Amino acid sequence: MATEVTKEFIVGMPKAELHLHIEGTLEPELKLKLAQKNHVDIGQTTIEEVRASYQYDDLASFLAVYYPAMNVLQTEEDFYDLAMEYLHHAAENNVRHAEIFFDPQAHTSRGVAFETFINGLYRATVDARALHVDARLIMCFLRDLSRESARKTLEESLPYRDKFIGVGLDSDEHNNPPMKFFNQFTQAEQYGLHLTAHADIDQKDSIEHIRDLLEVIGVERIDHGTNIVEDPDLVEYAAKHHIGFTTCPLSNTFVRPEMKGPEVLELLAKGVKVSAHSDDPAYFGGYISDNYYALADAFNLTKEQVVTLARNSFETSWISDEQKAIYIAELEEYARTH
Repeated sequence: MATEVTKEFIVGMPKAELHLHIEGTLEPELKLKLAQKNHVDIGQTTIEEVRASYQYDDLASFLAVYYPAMNVLQTEEDFYDLAMEYLHHAAENNVRHAEIFFDPQAHTSRGVAFETFINGLYRATVDARALHVDARLIMCFLRDLSRESARKTLEESLPYRDKFIGVGLDSDEHNNPPMKFFNQFTQAEQYGLHLTAHADIDQKDSIEHIRDLLEVIGVERIDHGTNIVEDPDLVEYAAKHHIGFTTCPLSNTFVRPEMKGPEVLELLAKGVKVSAHSDDPAYFGGYISDNYYALADAFNLTKEQVVTLARNSFETSWISDEQKAIYIAELEEYARTH
């Protein structure tokens, strides 16, 4: 039995995107265009060749494609174009609010100044208002780099504090537990920044990492994090404290064919604020509505479940209660009339 929810309904449904890496929206067309403009030899000369290079079978091979691709991003205008291209996709998917990850260390490590990428990305979030998308930025630490690198990155970011709203933690989790960055999270919180972190699916020590994020570091959201179902006590804690979980069905299929759907359904049933997002859409074959529909279609989600995922995305976003209420009323009106 297929889902009762159409792709058209999902595309038109108001939603928030909370798990989106801007560097992961680098489509082959823009990558090739920027490579030619900036005279960067990427080893490919056609769109087809670039698209064929987006091949990987585990996290390490994905990152081996992902990070070198960023070499084409050189100027403020490049980062602006990257973000605006994503934000047009967001508008087409009726994303009303977006909180966008960016990775400073992936750019400063190759000689791009902090002000270059932050100004380009931020300018795009301002211009997105014309598309009726409210967009903010979240600065991520690369967990496979050193604590000292994270410390320097946080310090370097402070002059631009008004241009981003929180910090996150991403990249290769293996042997890089969240507690490695306890000091950076503590300092960021003291600066008034929101806290989230990746707890990738089926990692070594997944449940211990999730426990530390919830009980010690005190994050407001966990990105991925569906392994929490292994500990009923933690699930109860997450529901009680309204912790957000951002699942990414299409990128999950890269690790697990069932895209962690059973875990998402269990979390929904237990009142945990889980929501669906697109992660690195240029690399995993779909933007946010594609992710919603993949999950709905594979697990026969009801309209009510799909709308709950969208409601959760607004409820766990980092905006005012007034703004949340406006978006949720819009969502409920949409659900009632469609």
